[in-house]
Amino acid sequence: MKPIEINKLIEWRRTFHQFPEIGWTEFVTTGTIINALRERNIEVKAGPHIICRESILGRDEKLVNEAIKIAKEKGISPELLTEMDGLTGCMAIIDTEIPGPTFTFRFDIDCVYVQESNEDTHLPYKQGFASCRSGLMHACGHDGHTAIGLGLAHWLKQNIHALRGKYKLIFQPAEEGVRGAKAISDSGILDDTDYFMGMHIGCNLKKGEIALDPFDFLCTTKLDISLKGKAANAVDEPEKGNNALSGACFLANEILATPRHGKGMTRVNIGTLIAGENRSFIPSSAKMQLEVRGQDAAITQYLFNSIKKYVDGVATAYQLETKIDITGEATNFRNDQVMIDIMQGVINAHPDLLNVALPLGGSEDVSLMVRRVQEKEGKAIFFLVGADQRDGHHKEKFDIDEEALSIGLTLFTEGIISILDMQK
Repeated sequence: MKPIEINKLIEWRRTFHQFPEIGWTEFVTTGTIINALRERNIEVKAGPHIICRESILGRDEKLVNEAIKIAKEKGISPELLTEMDGLTGCMAIIDTEIPGPTFTFRFDIDCVYVQESNEDTHLPYKQGFASCRSGLMHACGHDGHTAIGLGLAHWLKQNIHALRGKYKLIFQPAEEGVRGAKAISDSGILDDTDYFMGMHIGCNLKKGEIALDPFDFLCTTKLDISLKGKAANAVDEPEKGNNALSGACFLANEILATPRHGKGMTRVNIGTLIAGENRSFIPSSAKMQLEVRGQDAAITQYLFNSIKKYVDGVATAYQLETKIDITGEATNFRNDQVMIDIMQGVINAHPDLLNVALPLGGSEDVSLMVRRVQEKEGKAIFFLVGADQRDGHHKEKFDIDEEALSIGLTLFTEGIISILDMQK
């Protein structure tokens, strides 16, 4: 079968690296993906066909509208933006029209809020493909994932006459903050999947190291808590105010002191707390962004329930109106053993690759996709591909050895071949 040249994967990765977009605003990225796929006569469904609007989490309409304007300026056609209808992400469909299994693959496409390094020691800056957007960077490898996804789509199209079954490639928005997978899972597009495959590049593994069965994924819930009090002049009539800042400070202390759970790992963190209007008035508003993580769903629910009790108590004690918004979520999961065995066979055929054990200790919203597929009796795997990364994920000098892109693509293509051979 015809392979995809590494130079093409690198070209795609660097294109996406230069113009990163935060979750739910990836209109330029999505438009670029759709155009690249349709140039090869590959069927593509845009966001409205793969996303359940009612299940969208953590979406800022102001940022979305600004991103649409930017996309127009960057040359994404009005017709394509109309087709997107305000929703990013897309799905390529390659149907051989020969009876066989349905494969689904997931590639996340969003970036993070990081200012990329402009030091000469940072390869993207030195070679001229660093982010051109202040405060935004592909510092987690999603640019590489997107390139691998395009590479897989082109490989499938090139080799369609040697394959069987149907292939769906999901280019997912808003993975960061675990916001995008729920809306895709709830749309039902995964429900006919026989085999699901996803991957993440980097993860502090050396190039050639593959973690076929990463473990200790944590369930998580991301929360925004709003508190509304009553403003009053702090000199003339302080007794008439309801202090949202004071209530938020008390609440923050209580949340951070939440008793941990004896049956597994727990994590609680408040990342932001913004309150007040000016120094001379009783603060009438406050908002905090936080997250909880637990080893399983029951532990995570325990943390959430505790926080809700604290919020209700503060509302009463400080006479505040309160609101809790869930802006992201993920669960825990384990790969299917049959998929691990299949991919181990692929690794065994490459002396330069090695399967390693890796406890992740983090969260990934692909978990919702894996769970959905498994609930519908499909088989799923999510694996990690080492890339000799420079600096840690979500840091200003994050970079990868781009040869790892080819490794990721090879694992997908040879995994497909192995599954088809197994079914003969």
